[in-house]
Amino acid sequence: MRELSLNVMDIAQNSVTANASLITITVNESDKDDFLDIFIEDNGKGMTKEQVQSVIDPFFTTRKTRKVGLGIPLFKMAAEQTGGYLTIESQVGIGTKVHAHFVKSSVDMTPLGDINSTVKILIQCNPCLDFVFNHSTDIGEFTLDTRELREVLGEDVPLSTPDVLEWIGGFLEEQSDIIYGGA
Repeated sequence: MRELSLNVMDIAQNSVTANASLITITVNESDKDDFLDIFIEDNGKGMTKEQVQSVIDPFFTTRKTRKVGLGIPLFKMAAEQTGGYLTIESQVGIGTKVHAHFVKSSVDMTPLGDINSTVKILIQCNPCLDFVFNHSTDIGEFTLDTRELREVLGEDVPLSTPDVLEWIGGFLEEQSDIIYGGA
């Protein structure tokens, strides 16, 4: 994929398919320590050890519409090309945690891309699910937690409301500017 945020989208959609009600996306990056870590964690149905081994295989998919599943294998390849790695921890009935570690200075480093738009789209397309997005850099960190938004908005205002989505987009952009040393 051209940017890692698209891998995050694909894996988060796997979490949706696994009936997760809470999906946590964490991006930790450091220029000083030369790494980018991406975690996608869910409370979905989880996988057996055999299924975890199978999802790394590009010729394995649970989908009926195509014969191959490239999301995890491409994410793993992108991490390994930088000298990094990908791990998957999963327990049936508990959920799954995917961790990809990248060496940022590698010439083979795929750009993170527009992670804020990815998070916003995931919320927009899955307004009944909860998402926690954490992003940290050497300068700072921020968190967006849809459970907190629901508390403030009440039950009558869905997260997919245009005004709410506009606020989410603005919040993510503003906070990103801060942790990247802007505004």
